[in-house]
Amino acid sequence: MEETYMREALKEAMFAGEAGEIPIGAVIVKDGTVVGRGRNCVESTKDPTNHAEMVAIRDACKALGVWRLSGCDMYVTLEPCSMCAGAIVLARISRLYIGTEDPKSGACVSLSSITTDERLNHRVELHVGVLREECSSILKEFFKELRKRPKKNLEEIEK
Repeated sequence: MEETYMREALKEAMFAGEAGEIPIGAVIVKDGTVVGRGRNCVESTKDPTNHAEMVAIRDACKALGVWRLSGCDMYVTLEPCSMCAGAIVLARISRLYIGTEDPKSGACVSLSSITTDERLNHRVELHVGVLREECSSILKEFFKELRKRPKKNLEEIEK
């Protein structure tokens, strides 16, 4: 079952990549039903908080009509950053399934462990490595292609 939902998160990641975003996807599941979906859309929205996890949390809260996502599981293709890990804790998500670690900014197992920190009022049950190869390869391929593109100067980026 874990792989089924991670494949849904991978679909979201692929959509993000096709849109020119970093290909990260997330889904939130409650009682066997996907109640929230998210993909990175930072570039297209010019909003640094529009990470896949944040979008999925907002979507699930809207769908369920609550802000506490107790009993929900999140599946995300890349280890959440500190912002997203904090939001996962604040949303009271019960279980977090991570595809692959992020050694540069991961805040669940790599750089810190926000989601399991015993000092916080909520801890998340953590599962790492679900479809690790697929989740890792979609990111590696994206950045490999990105490095082939000509670099833009600052003026072009700000337009």
